[in-house]
Amino acid sequence: MEGRESGTLDEATLEEAARKLFSGPVSFLKSAPELKFLPTPGVPEIAFAGRSNVGKSSLLNKLTNRSSLARTSNTPGRTQELNIFEVGDPVRLRLVDMPGYGFAKAPKDVARKWRYLVNDYLRGRQVLKRTLLLIDSRHGVKEIDREVMAMLDGAAVSYRVVLTKADKVKAAELAEVTAGTEAEARRRPAAHPEVIVTSADTGLGMDRLRAAVLEAALA
Repeated sequence: MEGRESGTLDEATLEEAARKLFSGPVSFLKSAPELKFLPTPGVPEIAFAGRSNVGKSSLLNKLTNRSSLARTSNTPGRTQELNIFEVGDPVRLRLVDMPGYGFAKAPKDVARKWRYLVNDYLRGRQVLKRTLLLIDSRHGVKEIDREVMAMLDGAAVSYRVVLTKADKVKAAELAEVTAGTEAEARRRPAAHPEVIVTSADTGLGMDRLRAAVLEAALA
């Protein structure tokens, strides 16, 4: 980036830089069940949060141009660890896949463990630059999502909403959900006002999402 701040880059330049970055090395580093197992905080981190069935693993695979970097599970809500991926060689940033939330069949102790782990990470990780909050386009913002938004607001963590599975709804419905989600985001003190609309199946919004990850890392 030749020492320039991200704020001086136009969108096309940022998207091209992000495309090159994610075309290079991306690898799974480790899973951390507690903060003490996290790697040394030497590079910026971008976290991904979302309901257990929001399509987070598929989105991460598409984002990184990998077919199986993030493992999808037949048992939503099972994974209760922070999964960490490194991008670039040398490493430029890390992606942190937070355990999914809101799975109806999850035991109360699992839900409690999720809240403790995520809250500790959000409040205690200085290199966390932004959280990307994934929302299913077919459903829009649900009450459980609002609870997580409130958690992010309370932790003063900058976050941005990403709509997933946009190919699964009609254009008019998608426009309505997008408008409603942006209105919700504008009411939140720590939320970015613009929503990114994506589809892991078609690749919709991936260039913009990669650019948003890089821009947050450079901030």
